[in-house]
Amino acid sequence: MAKIEQILELERIEENIFRGIATETLLPRTFGGQVAGQSLVSAVRTVVPEYHVHSLHGYFIRPGNPTKGIVYQVERMRDGRSFCTRRVTAVQDGHAIFTMSASFHVGDHGIEHQDSMPTVPAPEELPDAKDTLVETDADYAWAHREWSDWDLRFVPRDRMAPAPGRAARQQVWFRSRDALPDDGVFHVCTLAYMSDMTLLGSASVAHPEEKTQGASLDHAMWFLRPFRADDWLLYDQTSPSAGFGRALTQGRIFDRHGNMVAAVVQEGMARYLREP
Repeated sequence: MAKIEQILELERIEENIFRGIATETLLPRTFGGQVAGQSLVSAVRTVVPEYHVHSLHGYFIRPGNPTKGIVYQVERMRDGRSFCTRRVTAVQDGHAIFTMSASFHVGDHGIEHQDSMPTVPAPEELPDAKDTLVETDADYAWAHREWSDWDLRFVPRDRMAPAPGRAARQQVWFRSRDALPDDGVFHVCTLAYMSDMTLLGSASVAHPEEKTQGASLDHAMWFLRPFRADDWLLYDQTSPSAGFGRALTQGRIFDRHGNMVAAVVQEGMARYLREP
């Protein structure tokens, strides 16, 4: 499969227009994290370095064809003294498949606080997901092959701290297996890619016997503090509600020192699997 450096390296076609490559995949449609990550890269390319992305809000409109590249059209919505805003439309075969608004900030001084990081086992205490997947289990074996460059370590349910009132919860340590470039913007775009990887699955942990069909519908993300995607990050995921064929999921991402570096909210399709 393509390396993350290849996935996030866009071709500039024209001013404010970029193209992302098609990548080898086992998925029937383009991975949502790839579209979100490439969209963010295209927005970043139109902003001066003094501005840093602090949030994005996107909608998945149509499934992407993974055998074709995607064109990203960027609109410069606002350039202010402290904030600037970009709107990106991802286009394939003449149709919009994804839209995103991204906001950038120069940074400032103000109040500071954050929630505490949950008490979880260290990643070194947990098995690498690739070592626990069975090749005959199609639900998991393909995921390892699709994302073999990423070290994923799921916290067992019996080792999670009690969370009364939470309907569904999942915790995952993750990092890139390979060292990544030192560019901080690259790590932000990489996290946008990674953030879609396991989040919707948190809704399924409360229904282990049900066969469902899932797909990301929208995705919102806030970048709170500096981090590296090749250092361990804890993805604390919950699904507070599911119904009418949709599931709401949310995640908090911490570095291993307890700093909350990002927050994510996503709604996804979670309907019963339909017969062919």
